[in-house]
Amino acid sequence: MNTKKLLTNAAFLLVVLANVGCDQISKRIVREEVSSYVTISLIKHHFVLTKVENTGAFLSVGSALPDFLKFFLLSIIPLLALSYGIVYLVTKPNLTKISALSLSFAIGGGIGNIYDRIIHGSVTDFMHIDLGIVQTGIFNMADVSITFGMILFFVQSYFVKKKVVKG
Repeated sequence: MNTKKLLTNAAFLLVVLANVGCDQISKRIVREEVSSYVTISLIKHHFVLTKVENTGAFLSVGSALPDFLKFFLLSIIPLLALSYGIVYLVTKPNLTKISALSLSFAIGGGIGNIYDRIIHGSVTDFMHIDLGIVQTGIFNMADVSITFGMILFFVQSYFVKKKVVKG
């Protein structure tokens, strides 16, 4: 592997680690400083902190599954997918930098949530946005990383597709 590829891979793995770190630091602060289901308004009622422990996936989907099935579906399969994502990230020779960056954000967020699920048995969620007709569920920084990575990927895919059609 040449030096340029090695440095590029290191940079993207640093993005992965930064996303995991931001997620885990924010969750640790919330776990230690905020009681469950207490609502703390940061920007009136539009942005609030409310700590909940999510034993399921997105919006608690799967939280009622038997423990073995939940562990397999929500920990083992995603862990395998994330492992594949890391291998893909560092070995795919023609991956665009934007695609690699978006994948780095998504992988970092995924690792943050998988870590919680395996170590704590649940994922700590704590942010909620309410803009009237637009509201979110309660989420965390890992979810922000995953969402940002996917939006970045789709936006760059749209522009690359448009460029190919024009060219």
